[in-house]
Amino acid sequence: MRASIITCLSLGGWIPAIAQAATVHDDSFSPDHILRITLLNVSTACESQSRQTVVVNGTVPGPALHLLPGAVSWIRVYNDMSDQNLTMHWHGLAQRMAPFADGTPLASQWPIPPGHFFDYEVATTVNDSGTYFYHSHVGLQAISCSGALIVDDCGSSPYDYDDERVLNFQDFFHETDSQLLAATGATETDAILLNGQGVAVGQKASVGPKGGNRGLYGAGYSSPPCQTSTTRSLHLRDDDDDGITQDNAGCSLPVIDVDPGKTYRFRFIGATGLSIITMALEGHGNFTIVQVDGSEYNVPVSTDHIQIAAGQRFDILFQSKTADELAADGNKSTYFLQFETRDRPTTYQGYGVVRYDPNVEVPEPPTTPIFNLPTDIAGWLEYTLTPLYPAKNNAPTTAEVTRRIIINCVLMNDTRTGSVGWELAGLGWTEAAYQVPMLVNIYQNGQSAIPDYAAAQNNNGWDPKTLSFPAKVGEVLEIVLQNTGATAGKPGSVLSHPFHAHSSHYYDIGSGAGTYDADANNAKLENLGYVPVTRDTTLLYSFTNTTTAGKVASWRAWRLRVTGPGVWMIHCHILAHMATGMQMVWVVGNASEIQKIPFEESKGYLDYGGSVYGNLSYHPSYYEYFNGTNQCVPIQGNTTGTISS
Repeated sequence: MRASIITCLSLGGWIPAIAQAATVHDDSFSPDHILRITLLNVSTACESQSRQTVVVNGTVPGPALHLLPGAVSWIRVYNDMSDQNLTMHWHGLAQRMAPFADGTPLASQWPIPPGHFFDYEVATTVNDSGTYFYHSHVGLQAISCSGALIVDDCGSSPYDYDDERVLNFQDFFHETDSQLLAATGATETDAILLNGQGVAVGQKASVGPKGGNRGLYGAGYSSPPCQTSTTRSLHLRDDDDDGITQDNAGCSLPVIDVDPGKTYRFRFIGATGLSIITMALEGHGNFTIVQVDGSEYNVPVSTDHIQIAAGQRFDILFQSKTADELAADGNKSTYFLQFETRDRPTTYQGYGVVRYDPNVEVPEPPTTPIFNLPTDIAGWLEYTLTPLYPAKNNAPTTAEVTRRIIINCVLMNDTRTGSVGWELAGLGWTEAAYQVPMLVNIYQNGQSAIPDYAAAQNNNGWDPKTLSFPAKVGEVLEIVLQNTGATAGKPGSVLSHPFHAHSSHYYDIGSGAGTYDADANNAKLENLGYVPVTRDTTLLYSFTNTTTAGKVASWRAWRLRVTGPGVWMIHCHILAHMATGMQMVWVVGNASEIQKIPFEESKGYLDYGGSVYGNLSYHPSYYEYFNGTNQCVPIQGNTTGTISS
């Protein structure tokens, strides 16, 4: 089983390192992981014509990175593109990065210039074990520029399993990123890729080859994740080993290889830029969900299908069939995973294959669908996911809420630019709103750069001067997102939106049709005795395709404890919506709380292409923010693993 052979001890939370001089990352410095981002012409989804694509280490998706729990990792990201900026965001690892390392351009950092690299400092805690992913946060690069990010358990998982597989879903478009950004109307996905492989609309998959290791993406460790050293150590595996192998598969279905009679942890990642996907697996009964969005395990939930939107992750336990069960099933060795897009004008249907014998060819897709998958996505698993360890859960009660912010989401004509764009609470924010990143501005100008809290309270929660939402450390917020009928484009139209928070994991308290009724929802929470798990991406459902222009159609509500000073984003994870205004900059805390790096050591972060951005002829210098001590250390003499308390 996937239990460690030693017990690991949690040493507590991270504290910043004592003030010190910046450290030069010269040739003697070895990053834990290296990601090289390039622009290549790639043929994907059975298409003969190549597409200009942003790739990671030469592949789509990029390599699956495994991080140690309770450890500091340095991840070097090279921008090998000649004419595009770049950042990298560590999706779901809220407040685990050093300042300037969240990867949000013009909010938390300057982007990495072409021909440069940046070393991201990421510090996981022992309770971060789970499934995340990394992706660019510039323009629409995240359509292809992403990869799995796994934080292993400190000791054993609370659920036993033998191995794991990553199921990483992405959209494929014929149009390039720049063409998609310039498009005036809605663009639909041309294919759903599973671990980089799929079949575009109008193409047909053929029989795939035997063998290969395409079906092993994200496979687990062959040795325990705990390290015997209490200092920062290099990762156990070479990143290149976890990429998508190009094994001349041709135009065939994606495959997940498993062995009979084993329990697997399937890590589903919604790395799509547009699509909401629903899916079911032939011949295997229900899925058992044990974790969502990383960070907190939940009481197991059984479901006959999985629904995943951009930015979400679901971990399930998959029990493979035994050899006897396969024999009773006619010696069957392949089963279809059927997946379909939802809540869009057109539906894409695709298939993957779970294969029990790598010496068997990958079959063609079925001629008729195996499942009639649900078409209504609203309400799936609402008020259902509860914490496995209630004593560790810190969900705020109704009485603890100090402020409620109502944020209406609408597609409208921007009177300033004359273009159609998205607004949240009356503000459409894009990178063009700032001349310098907000966090840089705070370091340069102190308290004068902090948004006016009083002015924001009289203006739908945001400060008109800084175009940002202020929050005070210690507040308990109830953030309500309300979907409204479009006033531009197709007036009255309503879409679903997966909203993601960078600031911290929140507690999702439900959703519904119409306008939010706090009293009714609070009564529902109380009657159900519902205690939510932490999340970082949940869906603001549409509940209807059309309504009156400007009328509220639906809502989604969160509660969160404001803890981490800094500059953080909240945004829709449909990339085109985000890029055209559907995002918010939140400033948490005052200047003295936010300025965590001494000013002298922060100077390299404050200019585009500053001294923290290295290149072939220059070694960058960094303020090493965390103390580097591994919090997940072995207790000598134990032979069984337990999850840390």
